[in-house]
Amino acid sequence: MSVAPKYAAHALSPHPAIHTIEFYVDYTCPFSGIFFNRLTTSVLPLLQTKYANKAQLIFRHNIQPWHPSSVLTHEAALAVERVSPDKFWEFSKVLFERQDEFYDLKVVDETRNQTYARLAKIAESVGVDGEKVLALLKIEGKGGEKGKELNIGNQITTDLKLLVRAARTVGAHVTPSVFFNGVYQPNIESSWSEEQWDEWLAEKLV
Repeated sequence: MSVAPKYAAHALSPHPAIHTIEFYVDYTCPFSGIFFNRLTTSVLPLLQTKYANKAQLIFRHNIQPWHPSSVLTHEAALAVERVSPDKFWEFSKVLFERQDEFYDLKVVDETRNQTYARLAKIAESVGVDGEKVLALLKIEGKGGEKGKELNIGNQITTDLKLLVRAARTVGAHVTPSVFFNGVYQPNIESSWSEEQWDEWLAEKLV
């Protein structure tokens, strides 16, 4: 339920707060896109007004392996957070809005570094230094002769491993998944209306 200092931008609303609401999403999951839009347009305003200081909202990465480009989009978000932490949520919002640009048929014929370059351009659109983002993501060099030296990853790989492990530790599978004070809430769905969220928040937070 806590957030490591280096990932502080993942948390919104005051801290410490009485409760935590963690949501596990995938940038290329359509249902995550619907959920994130509802969260930012309806739920967050409720948490900032009607339920002020009651709950901290925490973004959690949950990469779905059947969406191959998902790894690259989540790496990009972590790179943005490292370069401009205050832009993490704005970048996430735009990335969800443009998620279909990273669906299978849009990436299958381009290289990994080409996809990174497109993600860096999206970072630029929200005021982040795209060159710095791309420098963290791009795979460069020829490596050595040994197999392990050819599988070098990028400067975000270690962060990604830690966050994937975090999701696996709590058993998050479906995206989106919501945890309230560390407990999975299986009844919450991406299709929930503002009224349903308000009813749930009233039950949990008041």
